[in-house]
Amino acid sequence: MHPYKGRKAALSTMHDKRQAIGKPFNDLLGVSIKVPEKINTDLLGTFSGEIERELTPLETLRKKARMGMDELGLPLGLASEGSFAPHRYFPMVAEDHEILLWIDDERGIEVIEQEISLETNYDAKTVTSFNDLKDFLDKVHFPSHALVVRPNSGFIQGFTFKGLKRSSEVKEAINLCTSASADGLVHVETDMRAHMNPTRMKVINKLAEKLAVRLMNLCPNCSCPGWGVVDVVRGLPCEACGLLTKQIAKEVYGCPSCNFRKEEPRQDGVTTSSPTYCDWCNP
Repeated sequence: MHPYKGRKAALSTMHDKRQAIGKPFNDLLGVSIKVPEKINTDLLGTFSGEIERELTPLETLRKKARMGMDELGLPLGLASEGSFAPHRYFPMVAEDHEILLWIDDERGIEVIEQEISLETNYDAKTVTSFNDLKDFLDKVHFPSHALVVRPNSGFIQGFTFKGLKRSSEVKEAINLCTSASADGLVHVETDMRAHMNPTRMKVINKLAEKLAVRLMNLCPNCSCPGWGVVDVVRGLPCEACGLLTKQIAKEVYGCPSCNFRKEEPRQDGVTTSSPTYCDWCNP
């Protein structure tokens, strides 16, 4: 029987992420996800910017996970963080970078999985009235996905309106923010909190499945959960000239507890690189 079967784990969230994370962990690991009632993860930073994120993503994840573990008195905990920005290679396209952390204090381990997805409605627009939003609303899947409205000139106490899913709410917020904004303009952006953004919730669900599958895998050396890819070996040979390229040749699997390592072939079965990525064939 898997060591996590029948166990409980704390999930630190204010934004209903249990609907995305709970099922994979229950179905694959037999772990029951519990959410603390009094937790306030906004203290660590908000997407809308009223509270700046002062910690690194990993530091934030650790602190967030332990908030829930401490409140519920559980040795197992989870926390998720997402960030949104132009894609690193295709800046005209937005990307969603999600990170999910598992903490097991009984074994003294942390296991992290990540997912980078182009499936996101992340976007923003500066407007003077609701009429300026017609094409934008369709693009960001409003009203199934909520909006945030605030003055364009900066943050003003009481003038950041979140979770807007009705046209009437957006119109009222724009009117209020127009009068409060120093430049008369209003900043409208997608609400990226998970419970207000079904597209993001799907990415979190995919990531939760990835982490649950990894935790199912036990280390062949010490049987600790969390055996998975921790590094890569580059040097895939060019299919034209045979010289080694910078493409990934092997994946390095590792244990979060005993640090046992093992190199394995790429999961996709690729054994040679296209000359496109060869410094000799394509200098």
